[in-house]
Amino acid sequence: MSEEDDVRSLVSRAVDSDPDAWEEIYRRSHGRLFSYARRRTFSVHSAEDAVSETIVRAMEQIDRFSWSGAGFDAWLFGIMRNVIFEGYRADAKARRDRYFVPDGGVRLDPLETVVALNDAERVRRAFSQLSPSEQEVLELRVVAELTSDGAAEVLGKKPGAVRMAQARALNRLRNFMTEVDRGD
Repeated sequence: MSEEDDVRSLVSRAVDSDPDAWEEIYRRSHGRLFSYARRRTFSVHSAEDAVSETIVRAMEQIDRFSWSGAGFDAWLFGIMRNVIFEGYRADAKARRDRYFVPDGGVRLDPLETVVALNDAERVRRAFSQLSPSEQEVLELRVVAELTSDGAAEVLGKKPGAVRMAQARALNRLRNFMTEVDRGD
């Protein structure tokens, strides 16, 4: 059975209100949803809330899901995107938690921590120079690991446009990283 067949079976069970199916959906999608939310929210707590709200909404709206083009993951990320946008409006003045450990919370020894935080800061500085749309394309394709079809469905674009935008964004990120390294 292929991965797509597994997902189709899992979604079918979820439509039938199988709690084990929903638990499996949560486990298989949590990491990618959290990574996407963490980049777009102001704290670890906000990201976890966004993931939880996404799953709740998916459970409430599963009867509206239909298999088209990009599949179930793109549908979940579309819900996540709406949850986050609503959160921006509700909490526009929140500040980013600067003490998030980039490796997911595992504590490193002091030297590894300094190196990891320095590397994360370099990437963060370069990434912040990208436009919001470039950031979102990279988050969906690289962090969330969506296919170009999935990202296209979330963004309302064509897959080819997503691939082109990703290539341009990666090139610009590479150039910004060079500038950050030079101290420009």
